[in-house]
Amino acid sequence: MAHLVARARRLGPAYDLLAAYRADGVFFERGGLGLAGAGVAERIGVGGGPDRLPTLAREVETVLRHIRRDPAAPAPVAVGAIPFDDGRPAELLVPERLVQRRRPGETVALEVFAEGLAPADHERERWVGRALPHAAFEEIQLRADPEPEAYAAAVREAVRRIRAGGLRKVVLARTVVVAADRELDPKQLLWRLRAVDPDCFTFAAPELVPGTAAPVGVLVGATPELLVAKRGDRVLATPLAGSSPRFGDPGEDAASAAHLLASAKDREEHALVVEGVEAALAPLCEELHHPHEPEPLGTANVWHLATPFRGRLRPGVRSVLDLVAVLHPTPAVGGSPREAATAALAELEPIDRGWYAGPVGWVDADGDGEWAIALRCAELTGRTARVFAGAGIVADSDPASELEETERKFRALLDALRWG
Repeated sequence: MAHLVARARRLGPAYDLLAAYRADGVFFERGGLGLAGAGVAERIGVGGGPDRLPTLAREVETVLRHIRRDPAAPAPVAVGAIPFDDGRPAELLVPERLVQRRRPGETVALEVFAEGLAPADHERERWVGRALPHAAFEEIQLRADPEPEAYAAAVREAVRRIRAGGLRKVVLARTVVVAADRELDPKQLLWRLRAVDPDCFTFAAPELVPGTAAPVGVLVGATPELLVAKRGDRVLATPLAGSSPRFGDPGEDAASAAHLLASAKDREEHALVVEGVEAALAPLCEELHHPHEPEPLGTANVWHLATPFRGRLRPGVRSVLDLVAVLHPTPAVGGSPREAATAALAELEPIDRGWYAGPVGWVDADGDGEWAIALRCAELTGRTARVFAGAGIVADSDPASELEETERKFRALLDALRWG
């Protein structure tokens, strides 16, 4: 295998990261900071199993540290989405061309190519970031999986099990399959999602399966939840759980946020997530802090309860993927206790989550990186989109309310798909 080399050059501070994205590459941005890539210089994959993520961390570290680069160039990066289930293989990619902005005003393009060859040309496509919306999808083009009645029945069974003991929370997901009359464009969907909610992590990644040449689909979404970030010895995480709707009227919207903060059901759901994140991160940290009370965090359609964590890592924590390994799946996307929730999911959730609710993000050769949770997302395959949404079920959950919560979460993606 040829050795890889990296060459960097600076770009203008106003460069739009989305202009660097191609459907065979990756995109990950929040508030103008992040990265976008095109092409594949290397794929780094591991098989499924309980040690999947620690093994991936070491494989990524080996590949990235062997890429030769100029001393002034940024550390090479591996990026992508990881399937939810530990039993599934996982694969990240090193883009041939990666444009990244980690600090405001500092935009760098990093080209990675085989030694002795010229870098690939990814500058030919010009994209202005504008499109006219298509007509709304017809009802016949939407198919719920599972059907709403079946989902409500699963919620009732989950509540019964929680009240019987042994299970405290389980997150049940459902999907809507959109059959479009046109090829769906991930870049246009990204553009629309970013415009609607720039404070979310807007992301796109090919769904890679080790041993296959082409991705099985493209995962596109906008998630509010930071799973974990590592910057040197500093660690950040912002788990979310509990939600209420947003409204156009300021008074009604403020009342909805206040109701969420006062909701015993939502606070219980959130507390379980905070407990799980603290238990996972504390053994790896010399210091770890978070506020005692959650705070409201708003997206375009939904209020969430959020608790930001800040900490300082112990020496020896080499990669952000090691932090991802101890956190995933958090109670925000799986449940609590983890083993009981996993068993309940296998029995009550009929869909294959694939990459939904798995980690999505990047890691560099120094082990630093940023990972979100792939929520509010759709899997695009040609003219078909599978849109995902879930709700956390606890003892006081009401099936009709949980069903409505998933419907609210669907709406942002279904509206944005008109622009695809």
